[in-house]
Amino acid sequence: MRTVAVLAYDGMSPFHLSVPCLVLGERRGRATAYDVLVCAEQPGSMRTNAGFGISVDHGLEVMERADVVVLPSWEPGLQASDVLLDAIQRAHARGATVVGLCIGAFLVAESGIAAGREVVTHWRWADELRAQHSELDVRADVLWSDLGDVITSAGTAASLDCCLHLVRTHHGVEMAEKVARDIVVAPHRSGSQAQYIPVPVPPDPSDDVIEKAMVWARARLDQPVSLDEWAGAVALSRRTFTRQFRARTGSSGQAWLLRQRLDRARLLLETTDLPVERVAASSGFGSSDALRHHFHSLLGTTPQRHRQEFYSSTSRM
Repeated sequence: MRTVAVLAYDGMSPFHLSVPCLVLGERRGRATAYDVLVCAEQPGSMRTNAGFGISVDHGLEVMERADVVVLPSWEPGLQASDVLLDAIQRAHARGATVVGLCIGAFLVAESGIAAGREVVTHWRWADELRAQHSELDVRADVLWSDLGDVITSAGTAASLDCCLHLVRTHHGVEMAEKVARDIVVAPHRSGSQAQYIPVPVPPDPSDDVIEKAMVWARARLDQPVSLDEWAGAVALSRRTFTRQFRARTGSSGQAWLLRQRLDRARLLLETTDLPVERVAASSGFGSSDALRHHFHSLLGTTPQRHRQEFYSSTSRM
């Protein structure tokens, strides 16, 4: 079980505080795989920006033993104390993963643990973060970024995606999907998906041809799917389909389909004893060599290692 320290501060948004607690904390009917501890520089009663108060029992000492430190938000004009910054730096130096959700990226930046690298934040605050920290590559075009030791995300719903990414990384696809089902959110949105897609979702879901195309493709992940066939399934030309898919999702159809195939393969590795060749065929990769190639390119591991790491833990859930 990993220990997660979640930072609270006076005047913060209760929604942002609730996200890591909801995704990583205890849920009805199933034990959590994380020990989530909310902490503050000065424990006790504090206000939220929603007009009610909260009580925090733990101080920053919990960061000293946390495997993951979550900074769920911050106030861009608020100067962090040396005590808080030192706690973040020492946790990071000790090997803890530091996660900055939404404008928690400002705290990540101020601590210096991501100097010279990329951080993601809410698009509305990206220019201010760049102005304050020119040493960072500030991104507002993706949902989240995982550098291994530092993870940052865009705001609000993207914080949910980022926390689900943590579950997926630590405990596999099956557990992440169970958590997503519990809290009724999409099980996976890739970190590379655009933050803001200026295309209205059709008022009538039956008119959403791209959603229909996604459903059609998910039902055929074990089969080759050409772009022309995919477009034809929803009565669009290849060119129109390609344009509308990117406008609707922020990524190409081929990239989206590859992630779906990878998630299918990961789930089969975690929940079945199928040989790797069968897993490759059932997820549409055609051969185990192709499956290994994409696992290495996109996940930095092999199918065999993924199964060794996640098969036993998911079978217990």
